[in-house]
Amino acid sequence: MAKTTRITPDLLDLAEVDRVVHEPARLMILMVLYGVESADFTFLLNATELTWGNLSSHVTKLEEAEYVNVEKSFVGKKPRTMVQLTDTGRRAIDSYRQTMQGAMRRLG
Repeated sequence: MAKTTRITPDLLDLAEVDRVVHEPARLMILMVLYGVESADFTFLLNATELTWGNLSSHVTKLEEAEYVNVEKSFVGKKPRTMVQLTDTGRRAIDSYRQTMQGAMRRLG
């Protein structure tokens, strides 16, 4: 006879997980930014190993969600793009972590 598993509130929370954060490439970007004050685009490229286009697309989605601030400037004649985690982004990561930890506790 098969064992029945009840769906608990912790597992139901997974259905409501923030899909902006949950996407693997964006989660990598957010995790890198969580540990630093800010990062330039080249640093994020190297840390995540995403392509330039993919990183740009995902940073734009994070900016639209107000999870990151993007500041473009010039250093000499070279463009520089700095990305910084916002307080909203930090709260989103913390909430995501709590949701995942709650679900993982149900496994063990």
